[in-house]
Amino acid sequence: MDLADLSNKQKILKKLENDGVRNVLFTDCLKQRDDNVKKLVPLVMELIKTGDRFNREENRDYCLMVIGVPNVGKSSLINALRRTNVKKGRASRVGGEPGITKAVLTKIQVSERPLMYLLDTPGVLPPKIESVETGMKLELSWTICLGMNLNFSSVVFISRLPYVEKYDLQEPSDDIQHVLKRIAVKLRKTQRVKAITGVGNITVTIPNYTAAAYNFIRAFRKGELGQVLLD
Repeated sequence: MDLADLSNKQKILKKLENDGVRNVLFTDCLKQRDDNVKKLVPLVMELIKTGDRFNREENRDYCLMVIGVPNVGKSSLINALRRTNVKKGRASRVGGEPGITKAVLTKIQVSERPLMYLLDTPGVLPPKIESVETGMKLELSWTICLGMNLNFSSVVFISRLPYVEKYDLQEPSDDIQHVLKRIAVKLRKTQRVKAITGVGNITVTIPNYTAAAYNFIRAFRKGELGQVLLD
């Protein structure tokens, strides 16, 4: 949750509870120490003890699977648990884009007492995205990659963020074309194109709107426009 705005944490918990999700912990797995990461193994053990399961007294270790949408931090969670509980470095490769984990990996030890292993898995999504807005949110958070053709719509979607300070602009504007032009000029993102005139072809320099939009979205993904929730 390193990039999320948690000022409305109670509303988030209420929404999750209405959806049938309980036992929620908010963690920041990029921190060297996070108090809620320490609570995960005891919470998991409590859920195992109180849940229905097959008798397996002969086995003293536990093996669990981490499941979630792409690029949500599953590998970072495993590494944080490993760092916190067994004092060892990361064992699962991480990256700021979807698709880093491409297959179910071998068991990774994340606790000694109790002896617990986790399986890292590739991200999973429903086979069909329910709406354009949902797809836009997933693309913005880099859960899916839809390519550059969504950049302009995505920028419109997040243009309410405090980008004026980030790009040192004079004032916010509802005209996203104008905003991207100012960003392109400030970042010197321009391109030279040929223009046909009555006296022949000439080469002119125009703002590179695609490069500006990409820079805007990348800043959002890195948290440079502040912490935010898209829902």
